[in-house]
Amino acid sequence: MPPTPHRAALLVIDMQHDMGPLMHRPERTVGTIAQLSSRARAANVPVITVQQRGCGDALPGLAPHDGEPVVTKTCADAFLDTDLDETLIRLGVTEVLVTGFATENCVETTARQALSHGYDLVLVTDGHTTSVRSQPTDFAPPDQSIAHHNEIYRHIDFPDRSVRVLPAIEVDFMVPKPDAPAG
Repeated sequence: MPPTPHRAALLVIDMQHDMGPLMHRPERTVGTIAQLSSRARAANVPVITVQQRGCGDALPGLAPHDGEPVVTKTCADAFLDTDLDETLIRLGVTEVLVTGFATENCVETTARQALSHGYDLVLVTDGHTTSVRSQPTDFAPPDQSIAHHNEIYRHIDFPDRSVRVLPAIEVDFMVPKPDAPAG
């Protein structure tokens, strides 16, 4: 049986109006995701908007285009009780690129679930953000939290899956997962 052809999709998670005031560096993250979305569309790569129920419309510059899939979720896991997996299967997706809000919650949970559902993964290092922190708090400072999660994904070993951690500028939607090393 021939291998399944590589097909990427970009997930834009919880980049919504009600989340904006909670976000660390929202303008920079929105700009990065908007540019990446534009590049994805130009390459005929699906852009899938994932929204938390009841949190408003997409932030300016990130609204889904006509006909693009929108998945509404009720918890941190964008796969749980949604049609995300069915949408990815229908589109022939083999690799998801994860962006959005919040790094240690919905982004983290959905990224790990993508691996568990059989998808290769790209975590876009500058395409996700976390919440601002009130002081005092036991949460890591926002920049440290983002860096921490990027580093975790650089070291995740998941059977038969490719995990890459790339800044948006290095994303090439047409490049399939690296071949497994010869043993």
